[in-house]
Amino acid sequence: MVREQFDTVKAAVERRGLSIDWNEWSRLDRDRLALVAAVDELRRERNQRSEEIARCKAQGVPTNEHIERLKPLGEVLQAREAELREVEDALQRFLLQVPNLPHASVPVGSGAAENQPVRVWGEPPQLDFEPRPHWEVGERLGILDFARAAVMTGSRFAIYRGAGARLERALMNIMLDMATLEHGYVEVQPPVLVNRRSMMGTGQLPKFEEDLFRLHGEDYFLIPTAEVPLTNLHRDEILSESDLPRCYVAWTPCFRREAGSYGKDVRGLIRQHQFNKVELVRLTTPDRSYEELELLTGHAEAVLRRLQLHYRVVELCAGDLGFSAAKTYDLEVWVPSQGQYREISSCTNFEDFQARRCNIRYRSAGGKATKFLHTINGSGLAVGRTVVAILEQYQEKDGSVAIPEALRPYMGGMERIKN
Repeated sequence: MVREQFDTVKAAVERRGLSIDWNEWSRLDRDRLALVAAVDELRRERNQRSEEIARCKAQGVPTNEHIERLKPLGEVLQAREAELREVEDALQRFLLQVPNLPHASVPVGSGAAENQPVRVWGEPPQLDFEPRPHWEVGERLGILDFARAAVMTGSRFAIYRGAGARLERALMNIMLDMATLEHGYVEVQPPVLVNRRSMMGTGQLPKFEEDLFRLHGEDYFLIPTAEVPLTNLHRDEILSESDLPRCYVAWTPCFRREAGSYGKDVRGLIRQHQFNKVELVRLTTPDRSYEELELLTGHAEAVLRRLQLHYRVVELCAGDLGFSAAKTYDLEVWVPSQGQYREISSCTNFEDFQARRCNIRYRSAGGKATKFLHTINGSGLAVGRTVVAILEQYQEKDGSVAIPEALRPYMGGMERIKN
């Protein structure tokens, strides 16, 4: 694709504000094509000489001279094959650093300030007092403990206690119930340790290795999101078009080093090294993938609406897109103490970017040819950030926190968290 649609690919990458050494690409591509031709020619010649030796043997003709001429040819072929492998490995490393191409509808822009609002739901809560930050609300109620977590492990970890722990569990349950019972997702409990190829498949590797937790002595990684195992469920498989879309949901703990985020959201639950998240993944055909993106985004929004949390949806501009994304909507929930919206879910169409890396294809009914399918995913939702939204939007002047009505059955009928 890069070779045949070079100008299109180059322009799409430049829309992201990125610069890539395309001269290096051209050199590697030329070297590969030349070596492929040379290796093919050497193999053809080797096969001809081998056939000649076989004919001579069948006719009782001496073959020593033919065999002696074949030996140096084999050595040259072996050397050229080794060169070809080196060039192909270098080309693969280069291509793994090239991001997905933005969809034509993605707004032009260089960063978050140029993301485009799509819609707003609800109104900010009208508090007749100075809103407290969620960590202060939680610590005063005794349901969040950051100090002991820091002693136990380190910074950017939290302990949930009592009603706080129950709130976290209740949110996971309502999210899973809505996804499975109302929206048709199949619940999965995947491993939270995955191998390198799984991380390569979804685009976390090789680019973002510094942001991942890896096991010492093993090439296993703690997942940064359930997107990784859920997308890899069908790696190296060919699915039937009649079985698409495949829709999966999983709750997992997620682990991120947050490299490069020093000084950002040091306090509270916004940016933790370990957090819970419910993830939605849909595998579909290319002709339906943008309809599926809208559908999945609506499923994530439904949770916020059920909880009566004020939020907005923004479409990310090209310069703010994730590495693997073709198009992304961010769901941003209102945080009163900060007077701003904060991301609680990203819903993304990756088109065939991840499917190519994972080698996930589909076949139409009666068809022989296979095609790469499209992958879509989004948080439904980030659980800790939903706790943030509830503690902030539902806080009361006396320090208590009201429980959203839809969540009360999951909280044993509890209507309020208070001292």
